[in-house]
Amino acid sequence: MSEIPAKATESEDPSDGARADASGDPAGDSGNHSVRETPDGGPFAGDARRTPPGGADAADGSRSGTSAEQAVRRGSLGGEAFRSEEASRSEEGSRSEARGQVGSAGGEARGQVGSAGGEARGQVGSAGGEARDSLRTTPGEGDCAGDAMWQSSPPGSMYDYIKVASFSIGADGLIDQWSARAEQLFGISSERAVGRDPIEAFVTPDRREFGQRKMAEILDGREWTGVVPFRMPDPLDADPDGVGERAEGLAEVYVMPTTTEDGERAAVCIVVDVRTLRRIETDLAASQAIFGQSPFGFLLIDTELHVRRANQRFASTFGGTVDDHRGRGVHDYLPHAEAERVSATLRRVLETGDSITDMHVTGHVPGSDERRHWSVNLYRVHSGTGRPIGIAWLGTDITARRAAAREAAAARRNLALLNEAGARIGNSLDLETTARELLDVVVPGFCDLATVDLYQGLLAGDETPPGLADGSAELRRVAFASAVADAPFVGGPAPVAVGAVHHYPFNSPCADALRTARPQNIPADESGLIQSTLAVPMVAHDTVVGLAQFSRTKGSEPFGERDRALAVELAARAAVCIDNARLYRREHERALILQRSLLPPGDPEASGLDIACRYLPGNAATEVGGDWFDVIELPGHRTALVVGDVMGRGLRAAVAMGELRTAVRTLALLDLEPAEVLSALDEIARGLGTPGGVQQATRTARQPRDADLSEVYLATCVYAVYDSVTRRCTFANAGHLPPVLVEPGESALMLDVPPGMPLGVGGEPFEEVEVELPEGALLALYTDGLVESRDHPLDEGLQAFVGALTDPTRPLEDVCDHVLNTLDTHHGEDDIALLMARVQGLPAESVGDWTLPREPRSVGRAREYARTQLQAWDLEPLVDTTELLVSELVTNALRYGEGEIRLRLLLDRTLVCEVWDAGLVQPRRRRARDTDEGGRGLQLVGLLSAAWGSRRTPRGKTVWFELPLPDGESGLVDPAEALLSLF
Repeated sequence: MSEIPAKATESEDPSDGARADASGDPAGDSGNHSVRETPDGGPFAGDARRTPPGGADAADGSRSGTSAEQAVRRGSLGGEAFRSEEASRSEEGSRSEARGQVGSAGGEARGQVGSAGGEARGQVGSAGGEARDSLRTTPGEGDCAGDAMWQSSPPGSMYDYIKVASFSIGADGLIDQWSARAEQLFGISSERAVGRDPIEAFVTPDRREFGQRKMAEILDGREWTGVVPFRMPDPLDADPDGVGERAEGLAEVYVMPTTTEDGERAAVCIVVDVRTLRRIETDLAASQAIFGQSPFGFLLIDTELHVRRANQRFASTFGGTVDDHRGRGVHDYLPHAEAERVSATLRRVLETGDSITDMHVTGHVPGSDERRHWSVNLYRVHSGTGRPIGIAWLGTDITARRAAAREAAAARRNLALLNEAGARIGNSLDLETTARELLDVVVPGFCDLATVDLYQGLLAGDETPPGLADGSAELRRVAFASAVADAPFVGGPAPVAVGAVHHYPFNSPCADALRTARPQNIPADESGLIQSTLAVPMVAHDTVVGLAQFSRTKGSEPFGERDRALAVELAARAAVCIDNARLYRREHERALILQRSLLPPGDPEASGLDIACRYLPGNAATEVGGDWFDVIELPGHRTALVVGDVMGRGLRAAVAMGELRTAVRTLALLDLEPAEVLSALDEIARGLGTPGGVQQATRTARQPRDADLSEVYLATCVYAVYDSVTRRCTFANAGHLPPVLVEPGESALMLDVPPGMPLGVGGEPFEEVEVELPEGALLALYTDGLVESRDHPLDEGLQAFVGALTDPTRPLEDVCDHVLNTLDTHHGEDDIALLMARVQGLPAESVGDWTLPREPRSVGRAREYARTQLQAWDLEPLVDTTELLVSELVTNALRYGEGEIRLRLLLDRTLVCEVWDAGLVQPRRRRARDTDEGGRGLQLVGLLSAAWGSRRTPRGKTVWFELPLPDGESGLVDPAEALLSLF
């Protein structure tokens, strides 16, 4: 530490009374001298000041120092220099009236002396704050018997803020008492401090000689005051030389000579923490700067609700100087009612301690009648001991802000109304609902009555409304709202009922608004209820779609220019939503018509199957999807069941669905296997989004390019072929949901059909699965709209669907209704297609099956088998035609086929004859020339049968023909006439 020079001068002894108070000497012994300046000066020389003891740690001088207090942490008193100070100054007033001197705390302190009643001011070193200290003396029997007794400081004393400690030194120069405050200040416990030489313990070796000299002077009866830099001692005294790294501090020490009970000289030391005083000085300076330089009105109000202090900002607002406002109350500034409210709030803050933020206060300033508004913040102020001493008032003038807020209120209301309109109008794609949403927004927030009329032509689907030029075209009243009585237009024109079609006269303001597309004011009837009406055309995309009328009743504010602009904006927003709803309705109806035209008409029929189906389109809020189903009759009393779903919505999905459905029917008539049908469909789907078709899609698929997702067509499909003779069903799946099978007496289960890639992806083959269906089994094919929605995941929907198929013996129509009623089918998120079939195989007596050897006699046998079977079925009218056609097919099998020949007759809704052989060459019908002797067999089959064809089989081919059963209404073709028609 650097040296702190001190200057001391020798002076007269202090008076007995002063010595009794300052040093605690009851006898006022003249041998106790105050140290001013030692002859040698040295490092202890410097400017000395008198520092009176204070606080609870000051000791009664008659008892040779203070009582020892509880020990605490370590500490040391040391440094490189001491600053000496005079023990007394004659210019500070009468020492008989001063009972306490406050030292080393630069600032002002007031001490009140109980018996003398005098007042003295002491200098507090560098603190700059004002504090009060109460010192009371107890008089004895004369001056020699008077004992000074230090009482605890009252609330608000300076000792609540500064740190004052004490310790005493015995006649032997050792510490004999160490107070608790000393433990806190120096950080050394009493056990370690008592009994030690303070110079040896706390002063560094290079300063101990001077310390010993000064200690001798003190024990010789001289007072000493100085600023002491010190270092904390080592915790275990392991570093007696003080060369280690230790914490440093700064204290001001006042040493007062005293005597022990044995009459030996001792000393009492009063210590003040200089760092605390510096902090108080800084805090006071900062507080003064904040209070004086604040741009807001700042008041300090005492517990009696009087102004104790005001800043310049407050004084400049209410006039006068800062001192003029001392002692005033809130009633001096505010009207009575407002002052009472503010006073109650101040009392509540003072009692509860709860702060008040942004309390609005209204009043007037002197010399002005203008109404002013302030925003006030209040909080309770406490002393150092936590005692409430008043309230801080921080006020801001918000008069201009309130005026701007009133100006912006109307604009905010309009913006809020527009915001509400944007949130509430257009949530539905229904025209009438959108019009009602507009009226829900404007009534009663903007007007008292409102109506909406739309052009009848637009509602009917016309592109351009008729009569737009003169504004007299027919309109339909679609919405009406009123915030008043049921008969709002008293004294005005007759009201138009909602849903009624009407028109406005050519010269009327409403017709003019429709004609010019500009809002018009409608004059009000003096005898009526209406005060002001605005007729606002509803314009969307430069097209007037209708008219909105807004009316206010008498007693309301008439429409202004701002209201006019707001009404135009509201009508325009509603018009755009209505036009969008109109366009969507038109597209939705067209897509729905297209989609339904592509679905099977009526109830489909199939051989060996009982069919029931359901199709539910999405609601009006969703676009039409690409779901479809189909039932295709195949040769040989076989049936193809198809269910598919094109990904996407709207016309695009419906058109893609129509193309795929047509392709499926075409491929099915070629009698291809299910896997082959899906492979061909995959190629077709890939070509839908390519201008060049399938071949172009195949070539471009091998080239890297940025795909346009809007031109990618994807679809899922399940294709099944059921043979009513064998009751076997072959399935192929292209990314669709699995079929569900319910066997009699068993629980429903999902068939394990391998799901291939969706149609349009390409590159992957499709697998087939063949399942034998028992008699009476129930087969269900469906789309994802039945089992999946936002609220129900796919797995839950599938389980619910399987659980709904509990009784397959019920009529199929009832089963379909039960499934739709059980599942969540009203979500409207997607279309729903459901196809259900109950297995009813051909009975054995309806099938004739024979194997013929490959020899010419087989032709005759085939005719005989056919005749016998038809007679058994009571089909005599078909015998001749059947024999002729069977003879032709068997003859062709013998001439052009391979292997053994198989003949099969099937009786259901029609008669089917099939001839099987192992040859792979398909018969091809050709027109024979007049000179040809042969080549007319297939022509004859085509003339006499209802249908004929051929298909490949795993072991060759099958050629078949079909004859209708005789029902008495349609006659059969005469074979003789058919033969003659060939030539």
